[in-house]
Amino acid sequence: MSKTALFPGTFNPFTIGHYSLVKRALTIFDKVIIAIGINSTKENNLDEIEENKKQIADLFKNENVKVITYTNLTADIVKAEKASCIVRGIRGISDYEYEKNMADINKELFEIETVFLFSDLKYAHISSSLIRELKRFGKEYKHLLPES
Repeated sequence: MSKTALFPGTFNPFTIGHYSLVKRALTIFDKVIIAIGINSTKENNLDEIEENKKQIADLFKNENVKVITYTNLTADIVKAEKASCIVRGIRGISDYEYEKNMADINKELFEIETVFLFSDLKYAHISSSLIRELKRFGKEYKHLLPES
């Protein structure tokens, strides 16, 4: 039986930490679905989201990775895509506390397992919000993004 993991997030932007996590997940799962969540309560630039989706797909074009966007509940996407579980990255204790609560909810309400992968130490400080902040102030950030 093929094992598929769903890796959800906003990925705004998709960092080298995200890239590393997907590469590691591919050593465990047969397929990884990167699911870009679109928050319907926020204003979204759909052109930017589609460009981001294309760039992520290009990074994994020769691998068993599918990139999708979604606006509904993550649990619904797990079921629709027939994924075995959700995979989440953990950078530190604050990530763990949040992700553990979400994993418990997904298990209790939807019978969906969550697999945690701890970040490589060299990427633990990297976040999409850090990159957006660096970009906003005109600071160098491209070394924190995967090479296309």
